[in-house]
Amino acid sequence: METITFDSHGDRCEAWYLSATTDVLATDRGRPCVVMAHGFGGTRDTGLLPFAERFAAAGCDVLVFDYRGFGTSGGALRQDVHHLRHREDYHAAIAAARARDGVDPERIVLWGSSYSGGHVIVVAAQDPRVHGVISQGAAMDGLAALLGVRETSGSGKTAALTAAGLRDAARALTRRAPYLVPVVGDPGSTAVISAPGARAGYEAITGPTFRNEMCARGILRIAANRPVRHAAKVRCEAFLVVAEADNVAPVSAVRAVAERLGDRAEVLALDAGHFDIYVGELFEQSVARQVQFLERILT
Repeated sequence: METITFDSHGDRCEAWYLSATTDVLATDRGRPCVVMAHGFGGTRDTGLLPFAERFAAAGCDVLVFDYRGFGTSGGALRQDVHHLRHREDYHAAIAAARARDGVDPERIVLWGSSYSGGHVIVVAAQDPRVHGVISQGAAMDGLAALLGVRETSGSGKTAALTAAGLRDAARALTRRAPYLVPVVGDPGSTAVISAPGARAGYEAITGPTFRNEMCARGILRIAANRPVRHAAKVRCEAFLVVAEADNVAPVSAVRAVAERLGDRAEVLALDAGHFDIYVGELFEQSVARQVQFLERILT
């Protein structure tokens, strides 16, 4: 594994690059490459490396990157969860992967989880050269997620989140330091993600560069992040891991994406919560099927 950098809209993104440990998927055009990033406020050292290592062992190169402003990537504004910028960074990472010696530029597979599980659907819809998509526990409809927060935590929670977002937006207009809120916390806290079990689930996978804080202005963008509306434009095959007991990202939206993809979608439904699929037996079950999907579409 080596550390590399690439440019995204004038900022430096840092990534790990894992070379395939076998040539079983290589052709005269080169090896396939999986491009990976994390979800809502996550960093590449937060539960992604075990997936990447399995993909490399199966014959894929793997590029695992941090968004601008997160982890070890550059960017003046830190901890700003912005789905449009994240998608731009995915496109920049794809370009970096396609430019690598030994990589087949027509066999790029996108991988995403939680928030990035939705990003990869949109990016694949925007880039018809993408060869495949793996999306697990995905946030496919931000508006539905916010409505779910109101149903489970009450209108007071959504009002408090909106107020925090507006407070930070006002600080941005006056060029003051961002107003930060926790990404994840216990039920009843001021954190954006405060579903039962979310804090313990996140803490089980967090790496040293993860910071449990974000610019509150990002809350105001959540409702506009609706990958489900782009699914019908995806032309490649997609593997969707559904966490049936997910209390963070609405499962119904993932099902809607699968329906819109039609026969291009392969679905694995697991009796799992949002964070369960990163560790233990559920991880093993899921990653094995993800590798099978890669082997099928890449050979």
